[in-house]
Amino acid sequence: MTDTNTGRQDAVGGQGGAGAGRASVLLGGGLAAVLLAAVGATGGWLLAGDGGTSSEDPLAVASLSGSPTGRATAPRPSTGRATPSAVRTSASATKGTGLTVPPVIGTDFVEARDLLRKQRLGWRLVFGGGTGRTVENTSPAVGTEVTRGTTVQLQVAGPAPAAEVPDVVGDNCDKAVNELIEKGLYPRYASGRSGKVIRQEPAEDGAARWNDEVSIWCGTDGVEQPTTKPTP
Repeated sequence: MTDTNTGRQDAVGGQGGAGAGRASVLLGGGLAAVLLAAVGATGGWLLAGDGGTSSEDPLAVASLSGSPTGRATAPRPSTGRATPSAVRTSASATKGTGLTVPPVIGTDFVEARDLLRKQRLGWRLVFGGGTGRTVENTSPAVGTEVTRGTTVQLQVAGPAPAAEVPDVVGDNCDKAVNELIEKGLYPRYASGRSGKVIRQEPAEDGAARWNDEVSIWCGTDGVEQPTTKPTP
């Protein structure tokens, strides 16, 4: 009785043990399969994620390609230095007048004088002791940059030639002055500078040379204008 029960129990127990062992194996295998599946899925996701991610900075790539990144980039820190603006200069300060002493050396002094007049330059004739009417030198020198109204000295080789004295009596005082200068003479105001010329010395066709003075008396209605204020 005892052996039989023991054998049956062993048999049942053996069968139960075998079933329990198979159940454990099945359960263990199932869990392992579940874990492997989970790990596999996770590994695949990770691999897929690694394969789709670029090693380059996405902001840098977007910056190079010109496409928007969708991210707000932080502004660059200021250096604290203002960019210097371009210095503006006045045209009159950087550019010259463009006016220079013309090439008059070797030309007749009358032609040289007329050229200076056209360029609104003054002139002063200095006659020498040689021969000829040509200009030997200038001051300022030829090619020197000058401004309007600058007086240019012309050194003439020979002495001053004879000049023709015009008749300016009866002319307006300003007109008479221009006529005398045109003839190479210099006016000397013996009285005032307004009105008409009522007298001149030397008279018309009188003896004179270039650079000589011609005195003129100007007045109104034949009355000379005083050169100085009367003493009270």
